[in-house]
Amino acid sequence: MKFVDEAYIDIAAGDGGNGCVSFRHEKYKEFGGPNGGDGGRGGHVFAVADPNLNTLVDFRYARRHEAKRGEHGMGSDMFGAAGADITLKMPVGTIITDAETGEVLYELLTPGEVITIAKGGDGGFGNMRFKSAINRAPRQKTPGWPGEKKNLKLELKVLADVGLLGMPNAGKSTFITAVSNARPKIADYPFTTLHPNLGVVRVGPEQSFVVADIPGLIEGASEGAGLGHQFLRHLQRTRLLLHIVDLAPFDDAVDPVAQAKAIVNELKKYDQQLYNKPRWLVLNKLDMVPADEREARVKDFVKRFKWKGPVFEISALTREGCEPLIHAIFRHVQSEQRIENDPVEVDPRFAKDAPV
Repeated sequence: MKFVDEAYIDIAAGDGGNGCVSFRHEKYKEFGGPNGGDGGRGGHVFAVADPNLNTLVDFRYARRHEAKRGEHGMGSDMFGAAGADITLKMPVGTIITDAETGEVLYELLTPGEVITIAKGGDGGFGNMRFKSAINRAPRQKTPGWPGEKKNLKLELKVLADVGLLGMPNAGKSTFITAVSNARPKIADYPFTTLHPNLGVVRVGPEQSFVVADIPGLIEGASEGAGLGHQFLRHLQRTRLLLHIVDLAPFDDAVDPVAQAKAIVNELKKYDQQLYNKPRWLVLNKLDMVPADEREARVKDFVKRFKWKGPVFEISALTREGCEPLIHAIFRHVQSEQRIENDPVEVDPRFAKDAPV
């Protein structure tokens, strides 16, 4: 399920430090000569392909990235220190484009790959650089060179980590709105979702996963009934399926267990491999069930559905139960990523827990 995750950032490498004009002032040395040092180099901006990341969501919250400038030169032949570099961790597959010209500058294709996306400016020369046989007391110096500044567009063609399954009006769109940055159309009638929606769920700093919502399935979807069958193929590369069930349908004649079994049958008919994917049961709309009836209704559903896998009870509308579900999903996706990326060796300087 290929979508494009985008982010725009401004980066600035550090300016070089200025050179220094200084002369020796030592006892018994009347003409000590120049001793002004050069300025330090400005910090570079690096990008590293981190296999532990799969979205650009963190760059939407931090657009400006600046490296430190170099220190100025000083007397006594002392050069300024170089400015500190910064390293931006990006997912493997990120395309870095000049936001103004549209020119593709770099592509991060290999885990652990490191590129320099902005070079720091060189330090200026101190007056000791200008000493010569005919100019023994130079007072010239040069300022530091400016570091590179760029406006960049980051693009990542991402695959959904998690796919949502369910009947129309089961609450899938409400769920993806509650946990991610996606804003699909939501209404109190079935078939509100007409095309797939993609959302990035941010769990913490540099911790996120991608969830996809497809139009609701109905009985006969594998043969082409309804809309969902057109998009079932998009779920074939997901790592996890969430089967969302409306536990409190408006029509009392509707049996949630029968609807859930119909979805499972459609999966099995459509693709055995998709049917065998890890699948969790998410019982939604608990806010519409009286508190004293919830436990009995959940137990009755699980028993009649003959479900032995993970079960989560939530209300997407009030976000009740969503937080534990999000963290459980993230742990599952992370474990799947480790299996896929093993063995991946990343430069220890740019490891996930290394200081930037």
